[in-house]
Amino acid sequence: MNSKERFSDRVDTYVKFRPTYPQEAIDYLYGPVGFDAGSVIADLGAGTGIFSKLLLEQGSRVIAVEPNAGMRTAAVETLAQEPQFLAVAGSAEETTLTDASVDFITCAQSFHWFDRAAARTEFRRILKPDGKAALIWNSRLTEGTPFREGYDALLKRYATDYEQMTHKNIASADLAAFFREGTMREARFGMSQAFDYEGLKGRLLSSSYSPMPGHPNHEPMLAALRRLFDETNEDGKVAFDYETEVYWGEV
Repeated sequence: MNSKERFSDRVDTYVKFRPTYPQEAIDYLYGPVGFDAGSVIADLGAGTGIFSKLLLEQGSRVIAVEPNAGMRTAAVETLAQEPQFLAVAGSAEETTLTDASVDFITCAQSFHWFDRAAARTEFRRILKPDGKAALIWNSRLTEGTPFREGYDALLKRYATDYEQMTHKNIASADLAAFFREGTMREARFGMSQAFDYEGLKGRLLSSSYSPMPGHPNHEPMLAALRRLFDETNEDGKVAFDYETEVYWGEV
Protein backbone atom coordinates (compact mmCIF):
# COMPACT_ATOMS: atom_id res chain seq x y z
CA MET A 1 0.00 0.00 0.00
CA ASN A 2 1.14 3.54 -0.79
CA SER A 3 2.31 5.04 2.53
CA LYS A 4 0.19 8.14 1.87
CA GLU A 5 -2.96 5.98 1.86
CA ARG A 6 -2.15 3.66 4.76
CA PHE A 7 -4.51 5.35 7.24
CA SER A 8 -7.46 5.89 4.89
CA ASP A 9 -9.47 3.03 6.43
CA ARG A 10 -8.83 4.00 10.07
CA VAL A 11 -9.23 7.78 10.33
CA ASP A 12 -12.00 7.52 12.94
CA THR A 13 -10.02 5.29 15.29
CA TYR A 14 -6.96 7.50 14.82
CA VAL A 15 -8.94 10.56 15.90
CA LYS A 16 -10.46 8.81 18.91
CA PHE A 17 -7.57 6.79 20.30
CA ARG A 18 -4.22 8.25 19.27
CA PRO A 19 -2.47 10.17 22.05
CA THR A 20 -1.71 13.84 22.16
CA TYR A 21 1.79 14.96 23.21
CA PRO A 22 3.02 15.96 26.68
CA GLN A 23 3.01 19.61 27.65
CA GLU A 24 6.68 19.28 28.58
CA ALA A 25 7.52 18.55 24.94
CA ILE A 26 5.60 21.63 23.77
CA ASP A 27 7.31 23.75 26.43
CA TYR A 28 10.64 22.45 25.15
CA LEU A 29 9.83 23.48 21.58
CA TYR A 30 8.74 26.92 22.78
CA GLY A 31 11.81 27.22 24.99
CA PRO A 32 15.20 25.82 23.96
CA VAL A 33 14.19 25.09 20.35
CA GLY A 34 12.99 28.63 19.81
CA PHE A 35 9.36 28.39 18.69
CA ASP A 36 7.21 31.39 19.63
CA ALA A 37 3.75 32.84 19.05
CA GLY A 38 4.98 34.64 15.96
CA SER A 39 6.41 31.53 14.31
CA VAL A 40 5.15 30.19 11.00
CA ILE A 41 5.29 26.41 11.29
CA ALA A 42 4.83 23.79 8.59
CA ASP A 43 3.47 20.63 10.23
CA LEU A 44 4.36 17.94 7.69
CA GLY A 45 2.42 14.71 7.67
CA ALA A 46 -0.04 16.52 9.94
CA GLY A 47 -2.59 13.71 9.83
CA THR A 48 -5.74 14.54 11.76
CA GLY A 49 -4.17 17.66 13.26
CA ILE A 50 -3.27 16.37 16.73
CA PHE A 51 0.08 18.18 16.81
CA SER A 52 -1.09 21.17 14.78
CA LYS A 53 -3.69 21.87 17.48
CA LEU A 54 -1.01 22.07 20.17
CA LEU A 55 1.00 24.57 18.10
CA LEU A 56 -2.09 26.69 17.43
CA GLU A 57 -2.76 26.82 21.18
CA GLN A 58 0.60 28.58 21.53
CA GLY A 59 -0.46 31.27 19.05
CA SER A 60 1.71 30.16 16.12
CA ARG A 61 0.57 30.14 12.51
CA VAL A 62 0.36 26.52 11.37
CA ILE A 63 0.30 25.15 7.83
CA ALA A 64 -0.75 21.51 8.03
CA VAL A 65 0.59 19.58 5.05
CA GLU A 66 -1.08 16.18 4.63
CA PRO A 67 -1.38 13.99 1.51
CA ASN A 68 -4.14 11.71 2.80
CA ALA A 69 -7.53 13.27 2.02
CA GLY A 70 -9.39 11.53 4.85
CA MET A 71 -6.83 12.53 7.47
CA ARG A 72 -6.68 16.09 6.15
CA THR A 73 -10.48 16.40 6.20
CA ALA A 74 -10.50 15.30 9.85
CA ALA A 75 -7.95 18.02 10.67
CA VAL A 76 -9.99 20.66 8.89
CA GLU A 77 -13.17 19.60 10.70
CA THR A 78 -11.40 20.01 14.03
CA LEU A 79 -9.38 23.17 13.34
CA ALA A 80 -11.11 25.12 10.56
CA GLN A 81 -12.29 27.80 13.00
CA GLU A 82 -8.71 28.59 14.01
CA PRO A 83 -7.69 31.78 12.17
CA GLN A 84 -4.00 30.80 12.21
CA PHE A 85 -4.62 27.39 10.62
CA LEU A 86 -4.27 26.38 6.99
CA ALA A 87 -4.43 22.83 5.62
CA VAL A 88 -2.91 22.00 2.25
CA ALA A 89 -2.83 18.86 0.12
CA GLY A 90 0.86 18.12 -0.14
CA SER A 91 3.59 15.84 1.12
CA ALA A 92 6.93 16.21 2.86
CA GLU A 93 8.59 15.74 -0.51
CA GLU A 94 6.28 18.20 -2.33
CA THR A 95 4.70 20.57 0.17
CA THR A 96 3.38 23.16 -2.36
CA LEU A 97 4.73 25.89 -0.04
CA THR A 98 6.82 28.78 -1.33
CA ASP A 99 10.58 29.15 -0.92
CA ALA A 100 11.88 30.31 2.49
CA SER A 101 8.35 30.67 3.84
CA VAL A 102 8.44 28.94 7.25
CA ASP A 103 10.39 29.41 10.47
CA PHE A 104 10.09 25.81 11.62
CA ILE A 105 9.05 22.39 10.37
CA THR A 106 7.47 19.79 12.64
CA CYS A 107 6.97 16.12 11.81
CA ALA A 108 4.98 14.41 14.55
CA GLN A 109 4.68 10.63 14.15
CA SER A 110 5.33 11.01 10.42
CA PHE A 111 9.02 11.27 9.46
CA HIS A 112 9.50 7.50 9.13
CA TRP A 113 7.11 7.53 6.17
CA PHE A 114 9.11 10.10 4.19
CA ASP A 115 11.55 9.71 1.32
CA ARG A 116 14.38 11.22 3.33
CA ALA A 117 16.51 12.51 0.45
CA ALA A 118 13.58 14.22 -1.27
CA ALA A 119 12.22 15.54 2.04
CA ARG A 120 15.58 17.03 2.98
CA THR A 121 15.70 18.95 -0.31
CA GLU A 122 12.16 20.21 0.28
CA PHE A 123 12.85 21.14 3.92
CA ARG A 124 15.81 23.25 2.83
CA ARG A 125 13.71 24.95 0.17
CA ILE A 126 10.81 26.03 2.39
CA LEU A 127 12.73 26.89 5.57
CA LYS A 128 13.95 30.42 6.16
CA PRO A 129 17.77 30.72 6.36
CA ASP A 130 17.85 30.27 10.15
CA GLY A 131 14.94 27.79 10.25
CA LYS A 132 14.97 24.47 12.05
CA ALA A 133 13.12 21.18 11.89
CA ALA A 134 11.82 19.07 14.77
CA LEU A 135 11.00 15.37 14.42
CA ILE A 136 8.70 14.09 17.17
CA TRP A 137 7.49 10.62 18.07
CA ASN A 138 5.42 9.16 20.85
CA SER A 139 7.50 6.00 21.13
CA ARG A 140 5.55 3.19 22.82
CA LEU A 141 7.51 1.48 25.58
CA THR A 142 7.88 -2.23 24.92
CA GLU A 143 9.63 -3.54 28.05
CA GLY A 144 9.34 -3.33 31.81
CA THR A 145 5.76 -4.49 32.49
CA PRO A 146 3.81 -7.63 31.52
CA PHE A 147 1.39 -5.49 29.48
CA ARG A 148 4.10 -3.68 27.49
CA GLU A 149 5.89 -6.91 26.68
CA GLY A 150 2.70 -8.82 25.92
CA TYR A 151 1.39 -6.11 23.61
CA ASP A 152 4.64 -5.98 21.66
CA ALA A 153 4.64 -9.77 21.32
CA LEU A 154 1.05 -9.60 20.06
CA LEU A 155 2.03 -7.12 17.35
CA LYS A 156 4.99 -9.23 16.27
CA ARG A 157 2.72 -12.26 15.96
CA TYR A 158 -0.38 -10.78 14.31
CA ALA A 159 0.37 -7.37 12.77
CA THR A 160 0.97 -7.42 9.03
CA ASP A 161 4.21 -5.45 8.76
CA TYR A 162 4.83 -4.06 12.22
CA GLU A 163 8.56 -4.70 12.35
CA GLN A 164 9.06 -3.13 8.92
CA MET A 165 6.92 -0.02 9.50
CA THR A 166 7.84 1.03 13.04
CA HIS A 167 9.85 4.23 13.36
CA LYS A 168 12.13 2.34 15.75
CA ASN A 169 13.91 1.11 12.62
CA ILE A 170 15.46 4.56 12.20
CA ALA A 171 18.61 4.80 14.29
CA SER A 172 19.68 8.02 15.99
CA ALA A 173 22.72 8.13 13.67
CA ASP A 174 20.40 8.03 10.65
CA LEU A 175 18.44 10.95 12.04
CA ALA A 176 21.61 12.88 12.75
CA ALA A 177 22.63 12.40 9.10
CA PHE A 178 19.41 14.10 8.01
CA PHE A 179 20.35 17.30 9.83
CA ARG A 180 23.20 19.66 9.11
CA GLU A 181 26.33 18.08 10.57
CA GLY A 182 26.68 18.60 14.30
CA THR A 183 23.38 20.42 14.80
CA MET A 184 20.97 17.68 15.93
CA ARG A 185 19.80 17.82 19.54
CA GLU A 186 17.60 15.31 21.39
CA ALA A 187 15.13 15.40 24.28
CA ARG A 188 12.75 12.85 25.81
CA PHE A 189 9.61 13.13 27.91
CA GLY A 190 7.31 10.57 29.55
CA MET A 191 3.61 10.16 28.82
CA SER A 192 0.86 7.59 29.32
CA GLN A 193 -2.70 6.79 28.26
CA ALA A 194 -5.08 4.70 30.39
CA PHE A 195 -7.39 2.39 28.44
CA ASP A 196 -10.30 0.13 29.22
CA TYR A 197 -10.64 -2.81 26.83
CA GLU A 198 -12.62 -0.92 24.18
CA GLY A 199 -10.10 1.92 24.27
CA LEU A 200 -7.21 -0.51 23.97
CA LYS A 201 -8.89 -2.20 21.02
CA GLY A 202 -9.40 1.17 19.35
CA ARG A 203 -5.78 2.13 19.93
CA LEU A 204 -4.62 -1.14 18.35
CA LEU A 205 -6.87 -0.71 15.31
CA SER A 206 -5.60 2.86 14.77
CA SER A 207 -2.17 1.47 13.85
CA SER A 208 -1.50 1.11 10.14
CA TYR A 209 -0.04 -2.37 10.55
CA SER A 210 -3.04 -3.72 12.47
CA PRO A 211 -5.04 -6.19 10.31
CA MET A 212 -8.59 -5.02 9.70
CA PRO A 213 -11.82 -7.08 9.65
CA GLY A 214 -11.66 -9.73 6.93
CA HIS A 215 -7.95 -10.36 7.35
CA PRO A 216 -7.23 -13.85 8.77
CA ASN A 217 -5.19 -12.36 11.63
CA HIS A 218 -7.89 -9.90 12.75
CA GLU A 219 -10.04 -12.11 15.00
CA PRO A 220 -7.12 -14.08 16.53
CA MET A 221 -5.39 -10.77 17.27
CA LEU A 222 -8.43 -9.40 19.10
CA ALA A 223 -8.82 -12.66 21.05
CA ALA A 224 -5.18 -12.37 22.14
CA LEU A 225 -5.72 -8.73 23.05
CA ARG A 226 -8.69 -9.64 25.22
CA ARG A 227 -6.62 -12.26 27.05
CA LEU A 228 -3.76 -9.81 27.55
CA PHE A 229 -6.11 -7.17 28.92
CA ASP A 230 -7.79 -9.63 31.29
CA GLU A 231 -4.40 -10.79 32.59
CA THR A 232 -2.78 -7.36 33.06
CA ASN A 233 -5.47 -4.74 33.80
CA GLU A 234 -5.69 -3.03 37.14
CA ASP A 235 -9.16 -1.80 38.11
CA GLY A 236 -10.30 -2.19 34.54
CA LYS A 237 -7.51 -0.19 32.91
CA VAL A 238 -4.08 -0.76 31.38
CA ALA A 239 -1.35 1.86 31.12
CA PHE A 240 -0.20 2.52 27.54
CA ASP A 241 3.16 4.16 28.17
CA TYR A 242 5.30 6.25 25.86
CA GLU A 243 8.55 8.11 25.71
CA THR A 244 8.08 11.21 23.57
CA GLU A 245 11.23 11.75 21.52
CA VAL A 246 12.21 15.11 20.02
CA TYR A 247 15.07 15.44 17.51
CA TRP A 248 15.75 18.91 16.17
CA GLY A 249 18.31 21.05 14.41
CA GLU A 250 19.24 22.77 11.17
CA VAL A 251 18.69 20.86 7.94
